[in-house]
Amino acid sequence: MIPQVNTQELITRASGELKKQKLVQPPEWARFVKTGREKSRMPDNPDWWYMRSAAVLRSVAKLGPVGTEKLRRKFGGRKDRGHQPDRFFKAGGSIIREILQQLEKSGLVAQAAKGVHKGRVLTPKGTSFLAKMNKHGTI
Repeated sequence: MIPQVNTQELITRASGELKKQKLVQPPEWARFVKTGREKSRMPDNPDWWYMRSAAVLRSVAKLGPVGTEKLRRKFGGRKDRGHQPDRFFKAGGSIIREILQQLEKSGLVAQAAKGVHKGRVLTPKGTSFLAKMNKHGTI
């Protein structure tokens, strides 16, 4: 039986470790952007880039070969459009693409194909990184 993983705790630990080891770095423009079309303001947390990177890393581990479009759908949300009904919009693709490229450069993810699906998957280094962040030793 696989123990339950506290997702928020795992992401918080992983983001701190990503920042400490400098495996990902926010680009210059990251201070001024919203994370998606549905947001009205930019993130309040100054370390939001590391939190999003850890969440993307966990999503890659969980979903298998995954690309930018699937992650945009996962991190998207509903936009409040006033009197009109709310509508779902995907998250910004540039942020996710940049994070995936940085994680690939640091060796935590790699491009692969599994059958007809292609995208990024976790490398053994990425698997051990997430296992160390989890106190139970599993992802």
